[in-house]
Amino acid sequence: MGSLSNKIAVVIGGHEGIGGAIAERFAAEGATVYATSRRAAEGETAHGAGVPRPRRVDASDLAELGAFFEAVRHEAGRVDVLAVNAGISEFATLDEVSEDHFDRTFGLNVRALLFATKAATAIMPDGGSVVLVGSIADGIGTKGYGVYGATKAAVRSFARTWANELAPRKIRVNVVAPGPTDTAMMAAASDEVRDTLTKLIPLGHMARASEVASAALFFASEESSFITGTELPVDGGMAQV
Repeated sequence: MGSLSNKIAVVIGGHEGIGGAIAERFAAEGATVYATSRRAAEGETAHGAGVPRPRRVDASDLAELGAFFEAVRHEAGRVDVLAVNAGISEFATLDEVSEDHFDRTFGLNVRALLFATKAATAIMPDGGSVVLVGSIADGIGTKGYGVYGATKAAVRSFARTWANELAPRKIRVNVVAPGPTDTAMMAAASDEVRDTLTKLIPLGHMARASEVASAALFFASEESSFITGTELPVDGGMAQV
């Protein structure tokens, strides 16, 4: 019996990278997992224990997002665990920020996250869990990533408020905050950038997506039953020491 046996889990942005690792880990722990992505193949389906069920959804499109949660309600009847990972990170210093950059980043990282959480908790039984994927960027002021960092600070703030609002229903809300993580997105960065980031991490290497997924599983499961409103950095100590 896995720690999420008989649970219905939704992972927004769960096709690859950190989100994909979370979806796979939840499924391996016994959950029925609906994993959304804009890049999931049209009509792609997967069934059986331990296999995420991909759904092609643009989380920034609230009509698509609403239709997806209605489909989950119809098929599964509820959502026990929600993990929201969908997000973008684009470089732009203050003098380079455009309206499009701001709207696109806040639209996915904050607006979509808010309405996904609203829709999921509307069909979540008492005792459920919400796991928001933030970032240590919410507090370190990385040059060129001011808008991205601000979106993650908003995620952290939402977690505190929602933990308070949902406490009467015993629904817990927590944030997993990764540091640099060895995903396909990071692999596209130059060796110089990767080396520079790695040297800032006391443990000497970037996180693996599976390590972030382990933290998400902790918050999703009963192992964290008395923890809510908190943020867990998964950064090898980068922003901690």
